Amino acid sequence: MTVDAIKNGIVIDHIEAGKSAELYKMLGLDKLDCPVAVIQNVPSNKIGKKDIIKIDANIEIDLDVIGYISPNVTVNIIENERCVEKRHIELPERLTNIIRCRNPRCITTTEQELPHVFILTNREKREYRCLYCDTKASK
Repeated sequence: MTVDAIKNGIVIDHIEAGKSAELYKMLGLDKLDCPVAVIQNVPSNKIGKKDIIKIDANIEIDLDVIGYISPNVTVNIIENERCVEKRHIELPERLTNIIRCRNPRCITTTEQELPHVFILTNREKREYRCLYCDTKASK
């Protein structure tokens, strides 16, 4: 399979195999008016299999969403078909308005304008808890 190089845009590489569809949705890539390539189950020496997303436009993307869905991802910024910046994304310490608290008694349920904030409590288990009510986030 051949996927053309992009002239200016973003390449999200080393996504855990099978996570690219969730990333595509959470980043709102379906709303873009530019080419987006999602390549799944690509052989990788580093992690066995990986997914890749190529966006043929320089857009703002939420790096916390990427880190939450698939930590250890590499985000490459491409200009004139060359990588000008490489960012290594890790699990974020804090998530704001990325996931919602599922506790019906949480203050975020009644106070709609409050941001949904989750704090990383266990890095190995990728566990987050609500800042307000300490409810464990569900994946």
